[in-house]
Amino acid sequence: LCVTDLANILFCTDETEFRNFIVWLEDQKIRHYKIEDRGNLRNIPSSGWPKSFEQYLQDVNCPFTVEERQESVDWLLGLAVRLEYGDNVEKYKNCPPATATEAAKPSDPLIHLDSSNPDFKAGVLGLASLLKIQRHDDYLVMLKAIRILIQERLTPEAIAKASQSKEGLPVALDKHILGFDTGDATLNEAAQILRLLHIEELRDLQTRINEAIVAVQAVIADPKTDHRLGKVGR
Repeated sequence: LCVTDLANILFCTDETEFRNFIVWLEDQKIRHYKIEDRGNLRNIPSSGWPKSFEQYLQDVNCPFTVEERQESVDWLLGLAVRLEYGDNVEKYKNCPPATATEAAKPSDPLIHLDSSNPDFKAGVLGLASLLKIQRHDDYLVMLKAIRILIQERLTPEAIAKASQSKEGLPVALDKHILGFDTGDATLNEAAQILRLLHIEELRDLQTRINEAIVAVQAVIADPKTDHRLGKVGR
């Protein structure tokens, strides 16, 4: 069946073309009704067509309603494909699998998400809360931040790298000036060690701050996002 691209265009734009498309699916592929029982569905101009379509969805056991147009069409297409394959098993079972060409590069999956969907918003908020990521008005921006954090911190490779023990270099305490004298050589050495440990902690903190700045810049530097306007695009 070469109808997927056609359906993506028709059911979102022209009502007459959408109805013709449904009739074509029933006549040519699904064939649930007998020919003489398809009259109501074929009556494209009728004001009662939506009711006929609703009854058709029920008759083919579609789990979606007429209000869920995109979902119902997608389900009908799947049904048509299954029936087409069932009628021509020998024809299709030996077809070579489609191979991806070099020109067909995977696109960003975030582009195709419906950011207005309540389930999508709830899922993103749940992840952001779990990962302690600051809330943003644009849910796609939040999802990008979540993806960056997971890629950099929570992948098996990142966790394994973070778990590796670090062997420090030997330090000669006599080469580091304490700056004061406690009057006790042992206390002086302990103070020197504490100061070196504190400096190391400050360096690690600065590294983490720099990584956080880079991660934030990777999200907000998207040219498609105008945070002053609170929307994506021009």
